[in-house]
Amino acid sequence: MIAATLAGALLLASQTPAPSEPLPRALITTEYGPITLELDHRRAPVTACNFMRYASAGLYTSGRFFRSVLGPINVVQAETIHGSDDPGLGHIVLERTRDTGLGHVSGAISMARNGPDTATSSFFIVTHDSPSLDFGGTRNPDGQGFAVFGRVTDGLALLYHFQGFPAIEEQIQPPVTMLSVVMLDPVPVACLHGQP
Repeated sequence: MIAATLAGALLLASQTPAPSEPLPRALITTEYGPITLELDHRRAPVTACNFMRYASAGLYTSGRFFRSVLGPINVVQAETIHGSDDPGLGHIVLERTRDTGLGHVSGAISMARNGPDTATSSFFIVTHDSPSLDFGGTRNPDGQGFAVFGRVTDGLALLYHFQGFPAIEEQIQPPVTMLSVVMLDPVPVACLHGQP
Protein backbone atom coordinates (compact mmCIF):
# COMPACT_ATOMS: atom_id res chain seq x y z
CA MET A 1 0.00 0.00 0.00
CA ILE A 2 2.81 2.40 0.95
CA ALA A 3 4.75 1.40 -2.19
CA ALA A 4 1.68 2.06 -4.37
CA THR A 5 1.12 5.44 -2.72
CA LEU A 6 4.79 6.36 -3.18
CA ALA A 7 4.70 5.27 -6.83
CA GLY A 8 1.60 7.39 -7.41
CA ALA A 9 3.23 10.38 -5.77
CA LEU A 10 6.36 9.97 -7.89
CA LEU A 11 4.28 9.71 -11.08
CA LEU A 12 2.37 12.88 -10.17
CA ALA A 13 5.61 14.70 -9.35
CA SER A 14 7.10 13.69 -12.71
CA GLN A 15 4.09 15.21 -14.51
CA THR A 16 3.96 18.42 -12.48
CA PRO A 17 6.27 21.11 -13.88
CA ALA A 18 8.76 22.67 -11.52
CA PRO A 19 7.78 26.27 -10.69
CA SER A 20 10.93 27.50 -12.44
CA GLU A 21 10.21 25.49 -15.59
CA PRO A 22 9.12 27.87 -18.40
CA LEU A 23 5.56 27.62 -19.63
CA PRO A 24 5.16 26.16 -23.15
CA ARG A 25 4.95 28.61 -26.04
CA ALA A 26 3.00 28.58 -29.28
CA LEU A 27 3.59 30.60 -32.43
CA ILE A 28 0.76 32.02 -34.52
CA THR A 29 2.06 33.01 -37.96
CA THR A 30 -0.29 35.41 -39.70
CA GLU A 31 -0.06 36.99 -43.13
CA TYR A 32 1.13 40.15 -41.32
CA GLY A 33 3.68 38.56 -39.00
CA PRO A 34 4.10 36.36 -35.91
CA ILE A 35 2.43 36.34 -32.50
CA THR A 36 4.05 34.34 -29.67
CA LEU A 37 1.94 32.95 -26.84
CA GLU A 38 2.80 31.55 -23.42
CA LEU A 39 0.26 28.90 -22.34
CA ASP A 40 -0.44 28.56 -18.61
CA HIS A 41 -1.23 24.86 -18.18
CA ARG A 42 -0.46 25.15 -14.46
CA ARG A 43 -3.32 27.49 -13.59
CA ALA A 44 -5.69 26.72 -16.50
CA PRO A 45 -4.82 23.13 -17.46
CA VAL A 46 -8.06 22.17 -19.22
CA THR A 47 -8.12 25.24 -21.45
CA ALA A 48 -4.38 25.45 -22.16
CA CYS A 49 -4.18 21.74 -22.99
CA ASN A 50 -7.22 22.10 -25.24
CA PHE A 51 -5.48 24.87 -27.22
CA MET A 52 -2.29 22.80 -27.46
CA ARG A 53 -4.24 19.83 -28.84
CA TYR A 54 -5.70 22.01 -31.60
CA ALA A 55 -2.32 23.58 -32.39
CA SER A 56 -0.50 20.21 -32.40
CA ALA A 57 -3.10 18.70 -34.72
CA GLY A 58 -2.82 21.63 -37.16
CA LEU A 59 -6.50 22.50 -36.69
CA TYR A 60 -5.88 26.26 -36.55
CA THR A 61 -3.89 26.29 -39.80
CA SER A 62 -5.72 28.44 -42.38
CA GLY A 63 -8.04 29.69 -39.64
CA ARG A 64 -8.43 33.42 -39.20
CA PHE A 65 -8.77 36.40 -36.93
CA PHE A 66 -12.27 37.40 -37.94
CA ARG A 67 -13.72 39.61 -35.19
CA SER A 68 -12.62 42.84 -33.55
CA VAL A 69 -14.37 44.49 -30.61
CA LEU A 70 -13.44 47.97 -29.41
CA GLY A 71 -15.19 48.93 -26.16
CA PRO A 72 -16.51 48.17 -23.69
CA ILE A 73 -14.33 45.08 -24.15
CA ASN A 74 -11.27 45.12 -26.40
CA VAL A 75 -10.53 41.83 -28.12
CA VAL A 76 -9.62 40.21 -31.43
CA GLN A 77 -11.20 36.77 -31.93
CA ALA A 78 -9.92 33.84 -33.99
CA GLU A 79 -11.53 30.72 -35.40
CA THR A 80 -10.57 27.53 -37.21
CA ILE A 81 -11.18 27.12 -40.92
CA HIS A 82 -14.55 25.62 -39.94
CA GLY A 83 -15.73 28.77 -38.13
CA SER A 84 -16.15 29.99 -34.58
CA ASP A 85 -18.75 27.31 -33.79
CA ASP A 86 -16.47 24.48 -34.95
CA PRO A 87 -17.33 21.54 -32.64
CA GLY A 88 -13.74 20.38 -33.16
CA LEU A 89 -12.56 18.18 -30.31
CA GLY A 90 -15.66 18.73 -28.21
CA HIS A 91 -16.68 21.03 -25.38
CA ILE A 92 -14.44 21.73 -22.39
CA VAL A 93 -15.19 22.66 -18.79
CA LEU A 94 -15.09 26.40 -18.06
CA GLU A 95 -12.07 27.34 -15.90
CA ARG A 96 -13.32 30.49 -14.19
CA THR A 97 -10.93 33.36 -13.52
CA ARG A 98 -12.13 33.24 -9.91
CA ASP A 99 -10.43 29.84 -9.64
CA THR A 100 -7.36 30.31 -11.86
CA GLY A 101 -6.35 33.78 -10.69
CA LEU A 102 -5.82 34.80 -14.33
CA GLY A 103 -7.52 37.95 -15.61
CA HIS A 104 -8.55 39.54 -18.87
CA VAL A 105 -5.70 42.04 -18.95
CA SER A 106 -3.98 43.36 -22.06
CA GLY A 107 -2.32 40.45 -23.88
CA ALA A 108 -4.38 37.69 -22.22
CA ILE A 109 -5.59 34.83 -24.43
CA SER A 110 -8.97 33.35 -23.55
CA MET A 111 -11.57 30.94 -24.94
CA ALA A 112 -14.77 32.12 -26.58
CA ARG A 113 -17.97 30.42 -25.47
CA ASN A 114 -21.75 30.66 -25.39
CA GLY A 115 -22.92 29.10 -22.12
CA PRO A 116 -20.66 27.65 -19.41
CA ASP A 117 -18.81 24.49 -20.50
CA THR A 118 -19.46 25.14 -24.22
CA ALA A 119 -16.03 26.36 -25.42
CA THR A 120 -14.40 24.33 -28.19
CA SER A 121 -11.87 25.95 -30.53
CA SER A 122 -12.46 29.70 -30.93
CA PHE A 123 -10.20 31.95 -28.86
CA PHE A 124 -9.64 35.66 -28.41
CA ILE A 125 -6.80 37.95 -27.38
CA VAL A 126 -7.43 40.94 -25.12
CA THR A 127 -5.89 44.17 -26.43
CA HIS A 128 -6.75 46.41 -23.45
CA ASP A 129 -7.75 45.40 -19.92
CA SER A 130 -11.34 44.10 -20.03
CA PRO A 131 -12.35 43.02 -16.50
CA SER A 132 -16.00 42.60 -17.50
CA LEU A 133 -14.87 39.32 -19.13
CA ASP A 134 -13.74 37.94 -15.75
CA PHE A 135 -15.88 35.88 -13.36
CA GLY A 136 -18.61 38.13 -11.97
CA GLY A 137 -18.27 40.49 -14.92
CA THR A 138 -21.19 41.87 -16.86
CA ARG A 139 -20.15 40.85 -20.38
CA ASN A 140 -22.07 37.57 -20.24
CA PRO A 141 -25.49 37.41 -18.54
CA ASP A 142 -24.51 34.26 -16.60
CA GLY A 143 -21.70 36.14 -14.84
CA GLN A 144 -19.32 33.17 -15.14
CA GLY A 145 -16.78 34.98 -17.31
CA PHE A 146 -14.41 33.44 -19.83
CA ALA A 147 -11.34 31.20 -19.38
CA VAL A 148 -7.96 32.93 -19.64
CA PHE A 149 -5.23 30.38 -20.35
CA GLY A 150 -2.12 32.34 -21.30
CA ARG A 151 -0.74 35.58 -22.67
CA VAL A 152 0.94 37.14 -25.68
CA THR A 153 4.67 37.53 -25.10
CA ASP A 154 5.48 39.02 -28.51
CA GLY A 155 3.35 40.48 -31.29
CA LEU A 156 0.62 42.33 -29.39
CA ALA A 157 1.17 45.31 -31.71
CA LEU A 158 -0.18 43.15 -34.55
CA LEU A 159 -3.48 42.77 -32.70
CA TYR A 160 -3.69 46.55 -32.33
CA HIS A 161 -3.05 46.72 -36.09
CA PHE A 162 -5.87 44.26 -36.80
CA GLN A 163 -8.24 46.40 -34.75
CA GLY A 164 -7.55 49.27 -37.13
CA PHE A 165 -8.85 47.27 -40.11
CA PRO A 166 -12.30 48.03 -41.52
CA ALA A 167 -15.03 46.03 -39.80
CA ILE A 168 -18.74 45.55 -40.39
CA GLU A 169 -20.67 44.62 -37.24
CA GLU A 170 -17.38 43.57 -35.59
CA GLN A 171 -16.40 41.36 -38.56
CA ILE A 172 -12.91 42.24 -39.86
CA GLN A 173 -12.93 43.02 -43.60
CA PRO A 174 -11.19 40.96 -44.83
CA PRO A 175 -10.32 38.50 -42.03
CA VAL A 176 -6.64 37.93 -41.19
CA THR A 177 -5.43 34.45 -42.12
CA MET A 178 -3.47 32.36 -39.62
CA LEU A 179 -0.96 30.61 -41.87
CA SER A 180 -0.06 28.26 -39.03
CA VAL A 181 -0.29 27.80 -35.27
CA VAL A 182 2.46 25.55 -33.93
CA MET A 183 3.97 24.66 -30.59
CA LEU A 184 7.47 26.04 -30.02
CA ASP A 185 8.01 23.85 -26.95
CA PRO A 186 6.99 20.27 -26.10
CA VAL A 187 3.41 19.77 -25.01
CA PRO A 188 3.38 18.92 -21.26
CA VAL A 189 3.00 15.23 -20.47
CA ALA A 190 -0.32 15.80 -18.66
CA CYS A 191 -1.80 17.26 -21.86
CA LEU A 192 -0.57 14.36 -23.98
CA HIS A 193 -2.24 11.83 -21.71
CA GLY A 194 -5.63 13.49 -21.87
CA GLN A 195 -5.33 14.99 -18.42
CA PRO A 196 -6.27 16.81 -16.37
